[in-house]
Amino acid sequence: MKYLVMVLGTQADYEGMRGEGSEHSPAWTREQLQAMYAHMGAINDDLAETGEMIDGQGLAEPARTRFVTADADGKPVITDGPYPETKELLAGYWLLDCASLDRVTEIAARVAQCPGPEGLTEYPVVIRPVLDGAGDI
Repeated sequence: MKYLVMVLGTQADYEGMRGEGSEHSPAWTREQLQAMYAHMGAINDDLAETGEMIDGQGLAEPARTRFVTADADGKPVITDGPYPETKELLAGYWLLDCASLDRVTEIAARVAQCPGPEGLTEYPVVIRPVLDGAGDI
């Protein structure tokens, strides 16, 4: 079964990782960033070795996001970030092929143990099964 495992973050979190702390997110040190990248890299390496990893990527900060909707006439309405009204957005993901929900939950629990500075918001790691066909809805 395929699963999408998602990590969340805010614009303030990205700024904190650049060392620009705020009331919404602490500033990260170089060592804390290196520990985070090492933790995520080890997960990626293990998933590649087991053959469970299909894809995984970190995403650019929310300020570089674009929302596209349609107006009443069906014409596109484009809004570029940042979005102060948005709490958190997708910060990164893994697309995995795992034998069971229990297995992907083990992986998500490991992701949730990612190190970071004191005061960092702990967002849930989100697991979503990927549908194989229209009959799965």
